Amino acid sequence: MKYLLFKVLLVLITAFTASAQKKVALPHGMVYGSKPTLVALMQASKLEAFMGKRTRTSVTVSGKVINVTKPKGGWFILDAGNGRTIAAHFKNYNINLPKELKGREVIISGIASKQFIADDQQQLAGDTVTGKKQHTVKTDPKQRLNFEVVGLMVNK
Repeated sequence: MKYLLFKVLLVLITAFTASAQKKVALPHGMVYGSKPTLVALMQASKLEAFMGKRTRTSVTVSGKVINVTKPKGGWFILDAGNGRTIAAHFKNYNINLPKELKGREVIISGIASKQFIADDQQQLAGDTVTGKKQHTVKTDPKQRLNFEVVGLMVNK
């Protein structure tokens, strides 16, 4: 009888402890990496137009996180508007992002770069074996920008 009462009590304590644990709260202003500067802040939807013909630029962007793909290293996808996305990752691999960042608005600073594809096979310069195209590179037109993040701050 005492053994049964002990088991029931143990199950109840475990159930209350498990229900008392909450998700990690991400308060406004939480910073990962270094704090981003807010001087020349722009929306993520305007980034591609801002870059123009430049392949790389240092910028501070605000946008909504669609998904945290790899928490270790800080890999995530940012919404760039009009069905486009920005693949972002931290320069410092020691950053651990929580999965709860999904759906939150963030401010990130770092280096934005366009995806470069050498259609004229410049990566094979000096290769005279064949004149045919040796590689087929499939690019996603909705994901043209990459972002190397130095600092991230949770905005909303």
